Amino acid sequence: MRIRVGSRRSKLALTQTGLIADRLRALGHEVKIVEIVTEGDTNRASLSQLGGTGVFATAIRNALRDNRIDLTVHSLKDLPTAPAGGLTIAAIPPREDARDVLVARDGLTLGELPQGAVVGTGSPRRVAQLAALGLGLTFRDIRGNVDSRIGLVRSGEVDAVVLARAGLARLGRLDEVTEAIDPLQMLPAPGQGALALEIRADDAALHDVIQQLDDPDTRAAVAAERAVLARLEAGCSAPLGALAEVSEDVDGGLEISLRAFVGRTDGSFDLRRSKTGPFEDAERLGHDVAQLLLDDGAAEAFASSDSPPDPAPGGHLPRGADPVTDNHPPAPRSVNT
Repeated sequence: MRIRVGSRRSKLALTQTGLIADRLRALGHEVKIVEIVTEGDTNRASLSQLGGTGVFATAIRNALRDNRIDLTVHSLKDLPTAPAGGLTIAAIPPREDARDVLVARDGLTLGELPQGAVVGTGSPRRVAQLAALGLGLTFRDIRGNVDSRIGLVRSGEVDAVVLARAGLARLGRLDEVTEAIDPLQMLPAPGQGALALEIRADDAALHDVIQQLDDPDTRAAVAAERAVLARLEAGCSAPLGALAEVSEDVDGGLEISLRAFVGRTDGSFDLRRSKTGPFEDAERLGHDVAQLLLDDGAAEAFASSDSPPDPAPGGHLPRGADPVTDNHPPAPRSVNT
């Protein structure tokens, strides 16, 4: 089969797309990568000013609908939770390590940064969790690719930057990391480290091909995380983090443990809740954890934040819809013994 894969022009996007293209070629398919420019690539305003969720996805999704490409590879954390009309996520491959990492001057860790150290990040989620640690850090809103962000550290403009470990791993740049941040200190964005392979919903032949790359554990985990996002009607610029992990229960079956965070960017509010539930009920687990957060003041935290959440384009998911894709919810699977 000949497959046209759409990608943003950034080095990371092309690298991620190339990884999937190589897997498809190994399955015997002919793959062509088509580069597409998005608003997030051309507008250098902060993500919260741009509206956060979807700024990287809209142009590529339009290319899918217009039949200019057949497949696109998204960073799942950048996708709105609302279903995209006419499209479906056919596969979510095995996830990279979802943690955030620090790249700091002089090899410093978070605890070694001095009072008043400047940390660069464009993420209110990261700012809120770092501020809550009470380390006396200051923050600078930054945009740009991996090179430009790390370049701010090398030039001395900031003392450190926080990035997703997954991106650096895919680029082969983990040697520049000075600390992998424990999720107990900083929960990642919902879906961080995972890729979403999206196609037209009516392309049954391609769906059968792409579905071979799907990982049920990753799909279930990100479904739980994104259900928190959907239930709280928050976008990727909200100070919200979530991480789900799949493990065996005492009876040898599968369960999901989910942790979530809501905070304020000034560090004055830091709310964390967690719960464990059945593997096959990932979305329900996400809704339950979101309700725990709401019961304990999450809505007030958003309302008082100086960087409020943006509703996902198209609104939040209707109750019962899958937060990853409304066409192909996660299916139970057995554990290999």
